[in-house]
Amino acid sequence: MVNPIVHMRLSGLAIPVYAVLLALFCPALLTAEAKQIDDYNWTGVERVVAIGDLHGDYQQYIKVMRSAGLIDSKGRWSGGKTHLVQTGDVTDRGADSRKIIDHLIKLGKQAKKKGGYVHTLIGNHESMNVTGDLRYVSAGEFEAFTSRKSPRYQEMQWQRQVDWLQSNDPEAFATLDLEAYRLEWEQRVPLGWVEHRQAWSLGGEYGKWVKGNPVAIQINDTIFLHGGISAKYCRFSLESLTRQSMAAMENYDYAVSTIIDDPLGPLWYRGLALEQEAEVFSQTLDNILERYSAKRIVVGHTPTGGIVWPRFDQRVIVNDTGIAAHYGSHKGVLELTADGATAIYADRRIPVPPTSAEREAYLRVVIGADSNNAELKQRLARMLAPPADESPVIEIPGPADGDVEAIVDEVGALEITPGTCQ
Repeated sequence: MVNPIVHMRLSGLAIPVYAVLLALFCPALLTAEAKQIDDYNWTGVERVVAIGDLHGDYQQYIKVMRSAGLIDSKGRWSGGKTHLVQTGDVTDRGADSRKIIDHLIKLGKQAKKKGGYVHTLIGNHESMNVTGDLRYVSAGEFEAFTSRKSPRYQEMQWQRQVDWLQSNDPEAFATLDLEAYRLEWEQRVPLGWVEHRQAWSLGGEYGKWVKGNPVAIQINDTIFLHGGISAKYCRFSLESLTRQSMAAMENYDYAVSTIIDDPLGPLWYRGLALEQEAEVFSQTLDNILERYSAKRIVVGHTPTGGIVWPRFDQRVIVNDTGIAAHYGSHKGVLELTADGATAIYADRRIPVPPTSAEREAYLRVVIGADSNNAELKQRLARMLAPPADESPVIEIPGPADGDVEAIVDEVGALEITPGTCQ
């Protein structure tokens, strides 16, 4: 088969015609340097690698970082001028969240010396840790904060709990089996809990790290964030999304719904990953992209079952491939360059199709590279199945935060006027 790219020969070297034309008519494009416009916008970046949810799995994190050429065998930055974007949810479910964050912080310093950049974005799980929602914190994460002082800290916390019970419900306290209650309490407040809460407060080591991270950024023509941008929030700038989220964390009240727990908010929204790709919602997406002068949006948050999945003719790329063991230990990460979007699966590099019509062939290639992945085979079967009726159906691509019914309720409750960007 003849290569469709025509080449010219200059000085014995094969040079693509399009490169010659660029040099003749757009020389600035070939010499453009990456430029930071502000804290939320970068242009001229040659290579971007986006990595989705990691959920405390350090070993898998290291594997995908090496497969993308971002670190060497000793874990040091080897990505040159690449911009790495980690789209949130480093924490929870696995044991090594702290270890991953510490490594990312170190890499950020190393990358800057090489002309690269490490962007770490706020996910819903980072926000949950800051505000004290610890439902998904694993035992190993608490254990990572233990020291010889932990028993004393735990005892002090226990005394505070007892004092609170005595003051607020003395009658119930008088009949309470303290020994049995202590055992139950220690399941919720294990050794390391106190230190974990101190570190994740906004004044603590990891709370300050969250404060230094944005909710969303734009690099070249692509917006990156954890959940997505809905029509409810698209009127706000990327800076405003971050400022609102930070204010909500600083003034958190569990009884008040804010941007950080709103199903339509940028940390939780799943519409870009789950809405049917019908014309009406497609128009809404076009309006959102036009609002930010962007070509596409890359999101994590909603697991795909092991594939970097393009939607709406690649105007959206869902990039939570399920890297952590909790979601299957998958390997997919996204690379964006001037040549387009490429999915990296360990030692395989597979172009991400620019149109939805090409997704079946792409999915089959990915299945060929991961033949034991039952979730991807199910995705293919759903794609090939004839529609049962004309009623809209929201597909759930894999496990996510909470159970499937909760996700359906979450998406089904969305009140957005299609075709708008409010």
